[in-house]
Amino acid sequence: MSEQRVLMTVTDGVADVRLNRPDKLNAIDEAQFRAIADTIANIAARRDIRCVVLSGEGRAFSVGVDLDSLANAPALRDLMPRTHGAANLFQQCAWGWRTLPVPVIAAVHGYAFGAGCQMMLGADIRFCAPDTDISVMEMRWGLIPDVAGTALLRGLVREDRLREIIFTGRRYTGTEAFEIGLVTHQAAAPHAEAMAMARAIADSSPDAMRAAKRLLNLPWAISDGDLLLAESREQEVLLASDNHAEAVRAGRDKRAPIFKN
Repeated sequence: MSEQRVLMTVTDGVADVRLNRPDKLNAIDEAQFRAIADTIANIAARRDIRCVVLSGEGRAFSVGVDLDSLANAPALRDLMPRTHGAANLFQQCAWGWRTLPVPVIAAVHGYAFGAGCQMMLGADIRFCAPDTDISVMEMRWGLIPDVAGTALLRGLVREDRLREIIFTGRRYTGTEAFEIGLVTHQAAAPHAEAMAMARAIADSSPDAMRAAKRLLNLPWAISDGDLLLAESREQEVLLASDNHAEAVRAGRDKRAPIFKN
């Protein structure tokens, strides 16, 4: 494809990732699904990226799947192969953000429908403009959310609200989404605020941030004992790390720390 479906720039440890099909309101065709999965793999392999901001070019985050272009896509004929760990290609484009070793912040505006909404849910933190139109709307097309939406919504909102969101395919404003917990923050300028938070995160120890994300990504069903053990294991490594020593030195010297990737 000559058209670049996903744009990414990295500055001072922050990856600014933008869905790039603005003429289609970032409707996701097969080429874009593959480009998103490739971008996730690229980020996962890099040590210089400490935080990610995910947004959409143009007037929308994403209106979801481009149904016309995907109607005859070979990848839709068999969804069962696990091509990306626990996920298929389509699920990876939402689930993959959650499994990245670094924090991901979504900056959402315009529309976040279907697969676009589920991709938003894959972020660890979500900034959303109050007038954004948000919906997990697969039920309207006689389908279920299958871009990891069910897995990502569990634990995010109250269970009865989760059922309502999926059963009705209801459209929520950004303000309503904030009130029920679908998004973390309302923001008049979601991308600017997401970037500001990302820069603050990138200034922290990358070792500690990756350890925190590993702990937070552990299954909710893990026992208290196993979680406490995992916490101790991570902390033991961090206490012996160069970046922890640098944080202590910087605090003592009253200066900003200089962390290694």
